[in-house]
Amino acid sequence: MTGLIQRVSRAEVWVNEKCISCIKKGILLLVGIATDDGPEDVAYLVNKTVHLRIFSDKKGNLNKSLLDVNGEILVVSQFTLLGDTRKGRRPSFTYAAPTEEAEIIYRSLIEKLKVFQIIVKEGVYGEMMEVKLTNNGPVTLIINSKEKTWK
Repeated sequence: MTGLIQRVSRAEVWVNEKCISCIKKGILLLVGIATDDGPEDVAYLVNKTVHLRIFSDKKGNLNKSLLDVNGEILVVSQFTLLGDTRKGRRPSFTYAAPTEEAEIIYRSLIEKLKVFQIIVKEGVYGEMMEVKLTNNGPVTLIINSKEKTWK
């Protein structure tokens, strides 16, 4: 499972020219679900996301988590995070989970985030969306639940 975390001062999801989800200070989490992702990957991404210290303390150091700042989270499914661009000019999505399986895992991720008693908003799964955000920092991080070697 791949998560792209963006620290935001505001983020919105629009569908058919209508705002369907909006958060203020917090995290926009774009999620790509792979064919071999399961409950362990959900738990890893959820725990890493809510506890990651990416918010500034009074000295300006990144010492506070989403939980510490009472931030909100907007979760958007984005299978294109799993696009393999190593060959050719068109990304391959071979590693992306099939829609039905991915949606079950996505819903599980949403429910596990809600356990932390934070405001959790979401996009519309499988829908064409416009995501608008004000990236704060900017702070953008990629989290992968599988061991990965950067080359």
